[in-house]
Amino acid sequence: MGEVESVGLLEQKHSRRTFIKGVVAAGATVASANYMLNGTSVLGAAAVQSQTERMITLNVNGQQRRVDVLPNETLAMTLRYKLNLTGTKLGCDRAECGACTLLIDGVNQYGCSILTHSVRGREVTTVEGLEDPDTGELSLVQQAVMDEGGFQCAFCAPGFIMSMTALIEQNPNPTRAEAAHALSGNLCRCADYDKILNCAMRAGELAQNA
Repeated sequence: MGEVESVGLLEQKHSRRTFIKGVVAAGATVASANYMLNGTSVLGAAAVQSQTERMITLNVNGQQRRVDVLPNETLAMTLRYKLNLTGTKLGCDRAECGACTLLIDGVNQYGCSILTHSVRGREVTTVEGLEDPDTGELSLVQQAVMDEGGFQCAFCAPGFIMSMTALIEQNPNPTRAEAAHALSGNLCRCADYDKILNCAMRAGELAQNA
């Protein structure tokens, strides 16, 4: 390679390096401007986060529970990993499978898609709270599931039981089609839907005879 060619390559390499440095420097300048002008600094974010009370009291299964909760923490995460109520399962974690279904003021909802801070002052019921706390007697729905043996792997069972509980409380005598509609927000990976519906119908029978 000639001397002229070597000098040319060196200048080209140097120019490229200078260009890249310039781009990096420009990006840093823009980022700094956004940091200062838009108030998105780390300190600013920390200040906003600190304004949210972390130690809160939740009404879960009839008990007042004090718990340290992050601002963006979901109820399913709090129940499982802070309160050790592992009956609330984490499946898809995007409100599609229903494994995390629980009751809030008697209405079945997905625990993975509601923030814990939003349920302060409301009544939260998990599958652990369905049985009689004094006698240990199962709820009507739990007993119906035991009678019919409606699940195979049973990973989805707690979520179905909570949705079924809401159904029976609202309609103690559902038709099979009404039960199917009420449970349509829950998925069974074993596809054992026929037995699950048998459980719902059995729960209705127990509710009418209670």
